[in-house]
Amino acid sequence: MNRAEKLASAFLELFGAETGRGLALTALRYGLVPAPGKVLSERLIVDLAGLRLQNPLGIAAGLDKDAEHLEPLSRMGPGFVEAGTVTPARQDGNRKPRLFRLKEDRAAINRFGFNSGGALAATDRLAEYGGSAVIGLNIGANKDSKNRTADYVQVLELCGPHVEFATVNVSSPNTAGLRELQRRPELRSLLAATAQARDGLPNRPKLFLKISPDLTKSQIQETAEQAVESGIDAIIATNTAAVNFGFPGLTGEERGLVSRHRVEPGGLSGKPLFELSTRVLGEIYHVTNGAVPLIGVGGIENAGDAFRKIQAGASAVQLYTALVYFGFSSIANILQGLDDRLRHGGFDSVSEAVGTDNANWRMRE
Repeated sequence: MNRAEKLASAFLELFGAETGRGLALTALRYGLVPAPGKVLSERLIVDLAGLRLQNPLGIAAGLDKDAEHLEPLSRMGPGFVEAGTVTPARQDGNRKPRLFRLKEDRAAINRFGFNSGGALAATDRLAEYGGSAVIGLNIGANKDSKNRTADYVQVLELCGPHVEFATVNVSSPNTAGLRELQRRPELRSLLAATAQARDGLPNRPKLFLKISPDLTKSQIQETAEQAVESGIDAIIATNTAAVNFGFPGLTGEERGLVSRHRVEPGGLSGKPLFELSTRVLGEIYHVTNGAVPLIGVGGIENAGDAFRKIQAGASAVQLYTALVYFGFSSIANILQGLDDRLRHGGFDSVSEAVGTDNANWRMRE
């Protein structure tokens, strides 16, 4: 984090976490956040499920929920940006406060609950995007939906023509019953319906699946097998971890948190998620034998973290919470450091390093 970012961070800490987040995005939108400069290297170019990325580092869903900041985010140097989660109809999400900084843990807990401006508004913004980064959209269902599968299909049909990939989000802990869609029969039906909708679009965007870090080893096996059978293009591992919800029964203290906000229920992101999410990633890579490209997200703060995700089995990685604690300059720092690690390791490309340390990142019994 450079000096300007440190000053900005100290200022934003004067406000509640969600207000600070909004101010930071407003500053980004109006060009008040200097771009760190792009890191260009042949070693960093990635083919992700047929999508050509200038580098393997993306912005995870949740930062730009309604696709309002795509161009300024792309100027920060990521290879891809994932907007969302977007639902068919506008919804406010859960009551505030619903976002908490856990500074001592370099983490965050959120319980936004898919606050969304709706698919029609997002469609207009996605259609106007003219930047250079690959753009994807995380899609979800309204919390009062009578037919969640139909919700996913509706968002995909509206927004899909304007993105290069769409992510089926069945793993947020903040929408009651959503994670039940990860069960085999429900997941099979959902993926079949979204694949059919995607195949009817003129641009046929790639279809990704985002999973929970709270799956057991057997559940990972089932989910991975279903993803392979459905022909999903990539799996994002993982979403936030449920904390203080009573499922899977882990409190903030049990997850090793020390911040005063460790008692808040919601989805945990940031550094404490790194090992858990990377082990889920490593297990999926092992189960699928690398047959499905993986995107590693959860706890990445530096180039070493990104490289470990890649060696565990990720073809690309994403970050979000690290931007709160290290600023947008961390994007260039991570990419430069990753390029150095690839070079020193004798790898001519990211793809050559994928899965090379998978044995050390499988889930423990």
